[in-house]
Amino acid sequence: MPISAILTDIEGTTSSISFVKDVLFPYARSALPAFVREHGNEPEVRRWLDAVATEHGSICSDDVIVETLQGWIDQDRKHTALKALQGMIWQAGYHDADFTAHIYPDAAPALQRWFEAGYQLHVYSSGSIPAQKLFFGHSDAGDLTPLFSGWFDTEVGGKREAQSYRNIAQSIGVEPDGILFLSDVVEELDAARDVGLQTRLLDRIQDYPSPRAGEAAHGHARVESFADIELPH
Repeated sequence: MPISAILTDIEGTTSSISFVKDVLFPYARSALPAFVREHGNEPEVRRWLDAVATEHGSICSDDVIVETLQGWIDQDRKHTALKALQGMIWQAGYHDADFTAHIYPDAAPALQRWFEAGYQLHVYSSGSIPAQKLFFGHSDAGDLTPLFSGWFDTEVGGKREAQSYRNIAQSIGVEPDGILFLSDVVEELDAARDVGLQTRLLDRIQDYPSPRAGEAAHGHARVESFADIELPH
C-alpha cells in the first residue's frame, strides 16, 4: 500500500536516547525549583502544578510538588503535567542557547527529502507538543519545524495503545494503511500495526548495541538509520 504520511517518534528515532537522558532531563530537574518559584503563579504553570497536587491529595506546598516532579524525572515517568512543565523549562534553555537538540545526521536529510517529495510529516512523542516544536526548532541541523504538518503527544493517548493511532489517522485524514510509523520501541509499533499502520523499527547501534532481529523485532521491518528506509510506492 502506498503511503502519504510519515509519523515519527523522537527519542531513539530521530535523536539519541542519551541526549534526552543526559542533557534534557538533568537540565529540567536542576531548573525546576527556581522555575516554580518564579513562574508558579502564572496560569499555565499553575494549571499543571495543581494537576500534580490533585493527583496526590496530600500535596499542598510547591516545594513538595517540585520534589514529586523531580522524582518523576528520575523514574522517567510519562506524565502529561511533567512533560508540559519540562517543555517550558527547556524553552528557556533553547532560547539561551544552553544546548541544541541532537538529531542523527541521517534523519534531517531524509525528512527534508520526504517533505520535498510531498509526504505529510508528523511527530508523535511522549514529550509535550511545545517541547517537540522546541526540539525540532533548535536542532543541530537548524529549524526543521517547517517540514512538519502535525504534532501529537500523550494527550491523544498512550503510545502503546492502539486507539491512539486511530485518533492520529482520523486527525490527519489519512487511512491507517497510508501512514508509516517510525519508532525504536517495538511495543509502540505493535500498537500502530494493530490499527493498520505500516511500521519500521529504528534499531540504532548507538542506542541499542545488541541488534533486535528475529523474534525481538516482532515482525517489524528493521532499519539502522533513516537512510535505510525505502518508502512503499
